[in-house]
Amino acid sequence: MGQPQHVAATRAAYDTVAADYAELLRDELEHKPFDRATLAAFVDLVRRDGDGPIADVGCGPGRVTAHLHGLGAQVSGIDLSPAMIAEACAAHPELRFAVGSITALDLADATLAGIVAWYSIIHTPPDEQPAVFAELNRVLVPGGHLLLAFQSGDDERVHLDHAYGHPLSLDVHRLCPDRVAEQLADAGFDVTAPLIREPADGEKTPQAYVFAQRATAS
Repeated sequence: MGQPQHVAATRAAYDTVAADYAELLRDELEHKPFDRATLAAFVDLVRRDGDGPIADVGCGPGRVTAHLHGLGAQVSGIDLSPAMIAEACAAHPELRFAVGSITALDLADATLAGIVAWYSIIHTPPDEQPAVFAELNRVLVPGGHLLLAFQSGDDERVHLDHAYGHPLSLDVHRLCPDRVAEQLADAGFDVTAPLIREPADGEKTPQAYVFAQRATAS
């Protein structure tokens, strides 16, 4: 079966921009205290509930993976783009990275204590996100934690034909937090903290962070 068109387009776009993306965003977290606090809270939640391995799904060049590692997490990175994974391996050789798709993770059921999907669902059309959330649920242990970050909006699609100094073709979806929360619940998650912050530092939209936990059997 062939892969969805948006998956192929996303891989091609990030393969094209990988080196420049990695350089431009290398120190981004240093200037975003709210993002750092959000990631720290996530690691604390995973540790509170028994600790265990975390996957940074859609890890790009590994900057969030490395930050989580610095917080003491047992973390590895997965990304659709081979060029991004090459950047991650070069920048953080002490960590483990692999090429893979959020739509079909090469992981056994109930393998992970936590998943971070940091701006990793923004290229998936909203009506296809339930399958992604079901896949994330599958690989988490019962009670395992999920953290999503994405641009908040009304599920509008923005098409990019140029980014990070390169021509490309890529759709970005500014996602409705309420709809995301409903789809997570349908996929077997308990949403524990949907958060919104206002745009800062040149951002064009509010930013959303959704903490969720795989439901345990009643």
